[in-house]
Amino acid sequence: MTVAEVVGRALVRSGIDTAFGVVGSGNFVVTNAMVAAGARYVAARHEGGAATMADAYARMTGRPAAVTVHQGCGLTNGLTGITEAAKSRTPLVVVAAEATSPRSNFSVDQAALAAAVGAVPMRVDSAAEAGERAAAAVATAVRDRRVVLLNLPLDVQGQEASAGPMAALPASMDVVIDRPGVAELARALETARRPVFVAGRGARGSRAALESLAERCGALLATSAVAKGLFAGNPWSLDVSGGFASPLAAELISGADLVVGWGCQLNMWTMRHGRLIADDAVVVQVDLDADALGAQRPIAFGVVGPVRAVAEAVVECEPRTGYRTPEVRAAIAERVRWRDVPFDDLGGGGRIDPRALTIALDDLLPAERVVAVDSGNFMGYPSMFLDVPDEFGFCFTQAFQSIGLGLSTAIGAALARPDRLPVAALGDGGALMGASELETVVRLGLPMVVVVYDDAAYGAEVHHFGPHGQPLETVRFPETDFASIARGYGFEAVTARAVEDLSPVADWLAGPRIAPLLIDAKVAADEPSWWLEEAFRGH
Repeated sequence: MTVAEVVGRALVRSGIDTAFGVVGSGNFVVTNAMVAAGARYVAARHEGGAATMADAYARMTGRPAAVTVHQGCGLTNGLTGITEAAKSRTPLVVVAAEATSPRSNFSVDQAALAAAVGAVPMRVDSAAEAGERAAAAVATAVRDRRVVLLNLPLDVQGQEASAGPMAALPASMDVVIDRPGVAELARALETARRPVFVAGRGARGSRAALESLAERCGALLATSAVAKGLFAGNPWSLDVSGGFASPLAAELISGADLVVGWGCQLNMWTMRHGRLIADDAVVVQVDLDADALGAQRPIAFGVVGPVRAVAEAVVECEPRTGYRTPEVRAAIAERVRWRDVPFDDLGGGGRIDPRALTIALDDLLPAERVVAVDSGNFMGYPSMFLDVPDEFGFCFTQAFQSIGLGLSTAIGAALARPDRLPVAALGDGGALMGASELETVVRLGLPMVVVVYDDAAYGAEVHHFGPHGQPLETVRFPETDFASIARGYGFEAVTARAVEDLSPVADWLAGPRIAPLLIDAKVAADEPSWWLEEAFRGH
C-alpha cells in the first residue's frame, strides 16, 4: 500500500466513521482509502461547507469526524469552518494534501495556517510513521478536544508503506476530581439563598446529575446558547442565559446570589458582559480544563473535573428551598418563554413579523427536531422561539460569528440525528453565501426544512449604523426570490408574507417529504432584534 492508503485506513481504525470534503487530486487516494476501510464519505460543494458539516456532526454525535481537502486552496477554502470548530474545541481531523515544492501554485504554509486559527498542525513525514501519525491525530483530537490538521505531503503520499499493527494510542488522561473544590462548592451551595446553575456544552450528558443537585439545593437551571435544550421540560428551567435570555430569565439570573457555571465559559455572551451577574454574587466555575477556570471573568473559585462527576460528588448539600418558591415557579410557567412575552405584530404590507412566523412554525413542526441557526440580526427568533427536545436538538456554530455556516451546520446535524426533522434557519445573506449546499441537501435526500428570514439586507448593520445617519446602500439589496432558487435545486418551496401563507408547510409535513422544503419568509425589518445591541457590545 501507499502512504495515502495507510493513512486513510488508520484514521478509520482509530475511530473516524464519517468524513466530509471536496476531493481533488491531492486527497483522492486517502479519501478513497477511508471509504474502503468503512467510513462514510459525504461530498460537499465547498470546503467551508464540508468543515462546518463535520463540526456539526461531531457536536451532535459526540464522535470525532474528518474533513478531507485538496492542498493549498482546498485548505484555505475550509478555514472559516475549521476556525469555528477550533474555537469550539470540536474533535476534528482535517486531512489535507500538502504541496512540498515552493514553485507549486498550491504552496502555502499549511502548518502556520492551522496554528493561526487555533488548530494543531501535524504532518506525515515518512512512510515508516504513516499509520502511527494518523492514529495520533485522532487521539489528539479526541483526548484534547482539538481540531488537528494532518498534512500529507505530495512527495510522501505515494511512497510504499506497510499497514503493520495498529500503533498504540496515547493513553487517556486520568480524570481527577478536585475534592477540596467539591467541598468548597458544597459549602457555597449550603449558604446560597438564590442559586442558579448555568450549564454549557461541557455539561451535555449530565442532565440527571445537575437536576438532582439543583433540586437538593433549590437552584434554578439555565444554559449557554450552545447547550440549549439541556433542561427542556424542567419546571425550573430558565432556558438560555445571556443575550438571548427572556426578560424573566434575565431578572431571575440577575437576582442570584450564587452562579455556578457547569462546563460553561461564563463569557460575555452568556453573562451579558458581566451585567447579568449581581455585584455581590458568588461566581463558581466547574470545568474539565483547569485553564478555562476564570479565563473569561473573575470567579470566587473553580472546581476541576467532569461536570457529571463533580455534581454527583457534592453529597453534603442538605435539601433546601433556595430559589424554588411557588411564586418563582408560577412566573416561570407563565413568562419565561419568549413566545409568552407580548409584542406588537409588525406584519403587514407584504411582510411577516419574524416572531409571528417563528411561533407559527414552532406549532407546525414536529417536536422531535434538530435546529441549526446561522448568524445575523434574525438569529434570536429561531434560537428562542423554536423549542427543542434536548441539548442534541440545537446546533449553534457561532464561536466565530460568521454568517453562511447555517445550512452546512444543518446538514451535519441531520446526518448525526436522522431520527429528527432537521430545520435550518438562515438570513438572506447567509443563505446566499451557503447556497451551493442546497444541492447537497437534495442529493443526500434529507427531509429538511430551510427557513430564510429575508429582510433584503445585512440587517445587523442596518440597525446598528442606520440610527447614526450612516448611508446603508452597501448593506441593502434587491429582494431575492429564494423560493425559485430552491426549486431550481430540487426543493419544494413556499413564499411567506403572512402567517396564512404557511399552510403548505402543514401539507408538506403530512406528505412523504420526498423533497426538502424551503420557506422564503419576507420578514418585517422595522426594528432590530432584541439581542442586537448586546451583540455589538462585543465588537
